[in-house]
This record gives sequence, C-alpha cells and structure tokens, in this order.
Amino acid sequence: MAASSPSPHPLFVLNGSNLNMLGLREPQLYGTTTLEQIRQRTEARAAELGLACDFRQTNHEGVLVDWIQEAFHRQAALIINPAGFSFGCVPVLDALKLLHKPVIEVHLTNIHQRPAPYTHSLVSQAATGVVCGLGPTGYLVAVRAVAELLATAPAAA
Repeated sequence: MAASSPSPHPLFVLNGSNLNMLGLREPQLYGTTTLEQIRQRTEARAAELGLACDFRQTNHEGVLVDWIQEAFHRQAALIINPAGFSFGCVPVLDALKLLHKPVIEVHLTNIHQRPAPYTHSLVSQAATGVVCGLGPTGYLVAVRAVAELLATAPAAA
C-alpha cells in the first residue's frame, strides 16, 4: 500500500467588523481590494502551502469568540484581522488565549501610525506575531508565517 500524503493542517482566517465593506469603506485608507479578493488570494496561497483554509467574516463579537473556540477544538492555526474588535474586546482576547497553534494578527493599515483609539491592540497580547501596514499582502505574509511556524514546531508527544 502506498503511503497517503498527510491531510492539510486546518487554518482559520477570521475577519472582524466592517471588513465585509472593504473596497467601499474609506478606500483612501484601506484601498479598493475587496474581502472576497483577499479570500481568494489567501485560500490559494494556503492551498499551495498545504493548509486547509477556512475564511470567515463577522460583525458580531460573540460569533467571533465562537469561531475562535471552534479553531481551538479543531487544533487549527489562526490568522485574525480583528478590525474594531482589536482595541477593547476582552472576550476575543480571552478566547485567543485558548489556542496552542500559531496566531497571527493582521491589520491592513499600520496601526502604530494611526490616531487613538486605533494604535493599541489587545489582541496582540495573545498573538504569536503581528503583520500590519502591508494592505492585502499582509494576509499572504501571515499564511507563509503560519506554514513555517507549523513546519518548525516540535512534534506533539
């Protein structure tokens, strides 16, 4: 019998509030790329790297918490653009602390150059790494980072 290839590692890509309006919302700040275009590119890159990408968006904090808990139960790595949930959403932070796989926080803009209240992300406290200021390319950088982190992680006992 031939050995089967390993199944792809699950990767959740979760997007927070108002990101469904990308391409329309403040294009001078966020650009004209839509979330659907980001999804297509992210899923393609994930597949190239052997990751099973589950890409989602919500405007509801509780739904985001539920999805993070689902990622925990599925032992998935996580890329999260928490958007407005970044700056004061303790339930999202607490849910992220459950995860044992890489968590990469993504922001389209460089939040460190933004005015208050957009400069200090609570989510960063639970993130393995943060990618900000690269626009939609940040998602692709995050996928690459997750793949490399998973590849170099010690094997589970």
